[in-house]
Amino acid sequence: MATKVELLRQTASDAKDAFSAEMAKYNDDNLPSPEQEAHVTILRGAMVDAVKASNSAEQFVKDQTDWNNQEANMRHASRPPFEKAQARDGDRPKLVSVGQRFVDNQAFKDWHASMAPSGFIPDSAKRLQSPPLQFKGMRELDQQAGLLTGTTDTSAGAFVTPTYYPGLTELGRRPLTMRNIITNLQTDSDTVEYVRITTETNAAAPVAEATAASGGSGVKPESTLAFERVSTPVKTIAHWIPATKRALSDASQLRGLIDAFLRYGLDEELEDQIANGDGVGENFTGILNTTGTQAQAWATNVLMTTRQARRKVRTVGRRVPNAFVMNPEDWEIIDLLQDNEAKYFFGGPMAMGTPRLWGLPVIESEAVPLGTALVGDFSVCVLWDREQASISVSDSHSDFFIRNLVAILAELRAAFGIIKPNAIVEIDMTA
Repeated sequence: MATKVELLRQTASDAKDAFSAEMAKYNDDNLPSPEQEAHVTILRGAMVDAVKASNSAEQFVKDQTDWNNQEANMRHASRPPFEKAQARDGDRPKLVSVGQRFVDNQAFKDWHASMAPSGFIPDSAKRLQSPPLQFKGMRELDQQAGLLTGTTDTSAGAFVTPTYYPGLTELGRRPLTMRNIITNLQTDSDTVEYVRITTETNAAAPVAEATAASGGSGVKPESTLAFERVSTPVKTIAHWIPATKRALSDASQLRGLIDAFLRYGLDEELEDQIANGDGVGENFTGILNTTGTQAQAWATNVLMTTRQARRKVRTVGRRVPNAFVMNPEDWEIIDLLQDNEAKYFFGGPMAMGTPRLWGLPVIESEAVPLGTALVGDFSVCVLWDREQASISVSDSHSDFFIRNLVAILAELRAAFGIIKPNAIVEIDMTA
């Protein structure tokens, strides 16, 4: 069976071959793409790590051999005079520590030889448990220099450590819901053009039969349907975090935590952009800043205000509303409304199921500012995915390569637009 040193040598050789084979694909006339460059960087890092591991293992084995030779020479040397004198003393047994008795025990030596044939325990070992050392009784232990106890920090208690729970609690995150009620499409371009409806006038009416070859009788009314072509560029949302290669290797759960954190960060910013992006620079033009949406002013109380807004979606927007979207604090105000007998309008604390208002589900979103709510047919809001959220790792940043650091990057590319703005009503929730 191959030793660990031999396996590490083979791994280093394979890593070199993989890197060389990849580099052979490119020349001045065939330069790698960004994705291929990232792959080359990963292969190079794997090669460097494998070579380092192989060299370290070979040096350790050499050092271990030297140590064994020195120990053998010491065993053949004459014993010190005081040890000889003690051995001649038949009244007092030779004092040997518990630790020394353990490592000198033949069962332990046999176990160690099987676990570390090359002089050290391999990383692949999953569970280590040495054989127990048998004593004749507590009297044998009492003959040692002192009794080891686990009750105080001045004895064996100093080596007793508390149980450590390595699981990391998930970072505080708000629920993300708006993307679930809008239309999600794909695009393979960096610009999206779509047709937006700006005016609808239905003049359809009964028409009498014409009574003359000319004149106004029998003329059909003309309806109006106006459109505009809108172009919206694909925008990039991204962020990254640095980490050491050692941290990622020694704490495997850390990589998963970082990936989850980075992906969530993209989704949270995406929801903010969908709701209230101001269209400046690389920001989306969100729902609250899109021209052509309807507005509903405060009307007597919050219930009347929201009901009138719902009606506008039907009568002006000519669409069937599918949800309310509001800040959690605004929904709390509505949820706690009571009648003159202190009974909750919406069922109170024992109410179950999806929150509803005027027959529509209520979507709570922190992306919507406090004091503002939305109602409408949100299917007219479209998100075009150019590149869905992805995670990439590279040491090709600043001096990261020579410092064993990596940059973990998350990014997505998307565009957003509203095909029929007047199907959405913005509600003023403040008295």
